[in-house]
Amino acid sequence: MTGTSVFIIDDQASVRHALGEMLGVFGYRIETFESAESFLSAVTPEKTGCVVSDVRMDGMDGIELVHEMRRRHLSMPVVVISGHADVPMAVAAIKAGAEDFIEKPVDDRQLVAAINRGLARLHEQQHQHDAVKDLRERFDRLTPRESEVLLDVVKGHTSHSVAARLGISVRTVEGYRVQIMEKMRAESVASLVRQAIRLQLINP
Repeated sequence: MTGTSVFIIDDQASVRHALGEMLGVFGYRIETFESAESFLSAVTPEKTGCVVSDVRMDGMDGIELVHEMRRRHLSMPVVVISGHADVPMAVAAIKAGAEDFIEKPVDDRQLVAAINRGLARLHEQQHQHDAVKDLRERFDRLTPRESEVLLDVVKGHTSHSVAARLGISVRTVEGYRVQIMEKMRAESVASLVRQAIRLQLINP
């Protein structure tokens, strides 16, 4: 994860400096903010990385930040840190969507592990999102009749039943199936069914 941005949010300059120095040694690009509000005013949906935020701050606290990031569709993982940790607070942070809850003084190995875990999950989510987007683009390139045949096929209908329903020949249906498989890059009907599930065209 070298070169990845880590956004440190803490109202104590000494903590921001210490965490920045420590994480910088691991190769992260560091940006620091003294409040959740200043971070939110600077961040954009295009920015990626991991947020490390204190839980107790003037104004918006760390748990409120996690909620606000979700509301704004900012998908970066958040690791919450606190010098006043208790079980209810930790539970609230995780329920809000935080990647982890770490007590001060922060153990560098624990923090780096949490950051890398969050970034790996973010990368996988982005990969899945891109894959579904590509699949949707392929589906959108099908003709209306091909889309209709695809839906029948993935619902388990035979070529004969599809032909009877549409009032066309079995040979024509088979021709559509070949075109559909090529356009969707599906090597089998099973693969086509899995694609339809990912596109939410049918229920698993």
